[in-house]
Amino acid sequence: MPAVSKGDGMRGLAVFISDIRNCKSKEAEIKRINKELANIRSKFKGDKALDGYSKKKYVCKLLFIFLLGHDIDFGHMEAVNLLSSNRYTEKQIGYLFISVLVNSNSELIRLINNAIKNDLASRNPTFMGLALHCIANVGSREMAEAFAGEIPKILVAGDTMDSVKQSAALCLLRLYRTSPDLVPMGDWTSRVVHLLNDQHLGVVTAATSLITTLAQKNPEEFKTSVSLAVSRLSRIVTSASTDLQDYTYYFVPAPWLSVKLLRLLQCYPPPEDPAVRGRLTECLETILNKAQEPPKSKKVQHSNAKNAVLFEAISLIIHHDSEPNLLVRACNQLGQFLQHRETNLRYLALESMCTLASSEFSHEAVKTHIETVINALKTERDVSVRQRAVDLLYAMCDRSNAQQIVAEMLSYLETADYSIREEIVLKVAILAEKYAVDYTWYVDTILNLIRIAGDYVSEEVWYRVIQIVINRDDVQGYAAKTVFEALQAPACHENLVKVGGYILGEFGNLIAGDPRSSPLIQFNLLHSKFHLCSVPTRALLLSTYIKFVNLFPEVKATIQDVLRSDSQLKNADVELQQRAVEYLRLSTVASTDILATVLEEMPPFPERESSILAKLKKKKGPSTVTDLEETKRERSIDVNGGPEPVPASTSAASTPSPSADLLGLGAVPPAPTGPPPSSGGGLLVDVFSDSASAVAPLAPGSEDNFARFVCKNNGVLFENQLLQIGLKSEFRQNLGRMFIFYGNKTSTQFLNFTPTLICADDLQTNLNLQTKPVDPTVDGGAQVQQVVNIECISDFTEAPVLNIQFRYGGTFQNVSVKLPITLNKFFQPTEMASQDFFQRWKQLSNPQQEVQNIFKAKHPMDTEITKAKIIGFGSALLEEVDPNPANFVGAGIIHTKTTQIGCLLRLEPNLQAQMYRLTLRTSKDTVSQRLCELLSEQF
Repeated sequence: MPAVSKGDGMRGLAVFISDIRNCKSKEAEIKRINKELANIRSKFKGDKALDGYSKKKYVCKLLFIFLLGHDIDFGHMEAVNLLSSNRYTEKQIGYLFISVLVNSNSELIRLINNAIKNDLASRNPTFMGLALHCIANVGSREMAEAFAGEIPKILVAGDTMDSVKQSAALCLLRLYRTSPDLVPMGDWTSRVVHLLNDQHLGVVTAATSLITTLAQKNPEEFKTSVSLAVSRLSRIVTSASTDLQDYTYYFVPAPWLSVKLLRLLQCYPPPEDPAVRGRLTECLETILNKAQEPPKSKKVQHSNAKNAVLFEAISLIIHHDSEPNLLVRACNQLGQFLQHRETNLRYLALESMCTLASSEFSHEAVKTHIETVINALKTERDVSVRQRAVDLLYAMCDRSNAQQIVAEMLSYLETADYSIREEIVLKVAILAEKYAVDYTWYVDTILNLIRIAGDYVSEEVWYRVIQIVINRDDVQGYAAKTVFEALQAPACHENLVKVGGYILGEFGNLIAGDPRSSPLIQFNLLHSKFHLCSVPTRALLLSTYIKFVNLFPEVKATIQDVLRSDSQLKNADVELQQRAVEYLRLSTVASTDILATVLEEMPPFPERESSILAKLKKKKGPSTVTDLEETKRERSIDVNGGPEPVPASTSAASTPSPSADLLGLGAVPPAPTGPPPSSGGGLLVDVFSDSASAVAPLAPGSEDNFARFVCKNNGVLFENQLLQIGLKSEFRQNLGRMFIFYGNKTSTQFLNFTPTLICADDLQTNLNLQTKPVDPTVDGGAQVQQVVNIECISDFTEAPVLNIQFRYGGTFQNVSVKLPITLNKFFQPTEMASQDFFQRWKQLSNPQQEVQNIFKAKHPMDTEITKAKIIGFGSALLEEVDPNPANFVGAGIIHTKTTQIGCLLRLEPNLQAQMYRLTLRTSKDTVSQRLCELLSEQF
């Protein structure tokens, strides 16, 4: 950079700054600034032309005033004029003013761009540097459009000076980050890679930053950079601090370049060339060896630079995950940092070991540090370090140490910071379930969790307890006994009351033989908590009471008195009031057999991945929250699709609206265990009957809503200003039942309300649908329910149409939507070993039996969401079957009345191309084609 001559001191600027600093008050400062602004404005508008020095001085004053926080609305043109000066200091001030004050929408951008083009074409390295700095500082889309094609040429030109190459690389990096679509990939990409061999380390450092960012989006274009990066890294690591004198920082040679090179290598898998791979391994071993050497300086800058290279090398070792020796050495090195006096090092060590714990090569080595990590959890003063310790304990947990880790996390939970309690609760719940050998320990752990941190126990946690207890006969009696004892505490958290109410409602009879837990004592214990609970918990307890009526006839009168009390029948909350009325009526009218049928024990829940895990991933990961949340809801539903488990049988499930019939008395038949009954006696209406009025075309958005229901059974199918249609469905083998809820969103009655199911001729022969009529009048704000019994006769392609006709305020309304009854709903998942899968796969090798589709991903390619969709589609998700762990493999059987059709599927994601390849093989070509069409739309 040229030296500033003595005449460029700008004495007037120095005097102005001195005056500002000497102001005694804000008012005095504003007065002085206004005086100066008036003077500058008069100079700019004066007849006398200003020389370059004066323009520079006044522009500098304006810049200083702007930096003090005052608005500047003139002087921009004078700054642009300075760009055409041939004096460095004047041009520098002009570019500085533009970089700070000119926005991308300014009318002067064209003039500025012309000046920049002139400077770039001048081949004067000083002027080129100023122009490139300005482009990078402004970084607007207009700048990118004007110069994105020019800067790569400057970067790779043979006669460009090193300092300009550095500026050009960083300038191009800035433009690529702001407008990647405007930076063209071309011949320059192969030439820019060779800058890694440049003799000037400043050029190499700038080029490495650029290549790393470009390689993340275009890995194939820059894969030749791997060998060059390894070669350059080897030269740096093996050099002495005196060899790279200008780039040695406190006895560490080129630490920042080393970090950037290691980060570039993390964009690619381990090198395939044995020579390059061996050289890289030597580099990493050398870095680990140097970490063991005594420090060459006691200054913190030396250790910071040395550890920066070390941690980036460990990140690369973890990324490659292919060298057991290096992984174990990295783990041991990090273990030494766990007790280092520097807090930042302890934090980084814990964070890196979390990743190491997931590697099969280093998991055991990480476990050897369990006592140190537990001690950090207890003694660390910094909450962020304690949180990383919790993460590491969670990552290193397996069957051998699960009970110890869960106990330590529960112990820490009592004093943990409020900001991380919910996360610890989720992790304890996941570990307790995942590694439970004895499920009595699991029950004890979760109840202890609720006792210690009940406010942080989310619904997913206690839902999961209920699911596991119901699915395991061997733990039901113990669970009932344990929650009964826990409820005897004077102060119980509401979540414990929910768990206790549900479990005693289902399994209280298992402990009723003990006089200390007789039916009446169980009821009185639960009812003593009733008035302290929120409305949802009270609703659950009312369902428990009606369960008791079925389990324990001796307490029937007591429970009826409670249900009959004014506090229930006249409750201000419509949900509680409706439950009390219907439960009382059920206990009075229904016979013992009907009670036993309606209030039978809950069936086992379908085995699915824990919804708690989905919640934790949502909380910790950057994935799309909406999809994860939807997955969580789908995984945690009961067999009737209810959003929470309540003690009611499949035919007495809670519905989301108080207007719906809670118990289904006289409206809902029991779940079909055989073929649906044929129409007779005028009770069932033939759903294929012709509609009196013309059927409306499908409502806008109907196809999109239909596609969303392919992998789920519950939700809102249609909604406009008047009407909402919700669905709950369940399917077993070739039979299904669908609950359709019609909600009147207005305050006016719907009259002549007539929903009709319409099937095409060929669909009628393949799908048998039967339903009951609904009330033709739907009051304002009310909801009516319709049940559809479904039988799959043979495979089908089309879907039935639901047409709703009614009168609203004298106006005829006609709405049609596709009803999401698809072939995959009759899937039954089938677990298969790897050998059986591929044997069956080969058997289905005829071209007619296979359908394959290659398509672009429409949604973010998230592994957990993909798994959830495949499970929701109906097939079993087979783990560790495909040789490529990134692929997804499923198997199942489509059940129809006439036949059973085996189905195998394979989904292969390509993250780089953002594409999928889906292959389906079944014993029937039409089934393969239809399932492939349905599943392809989900990704």
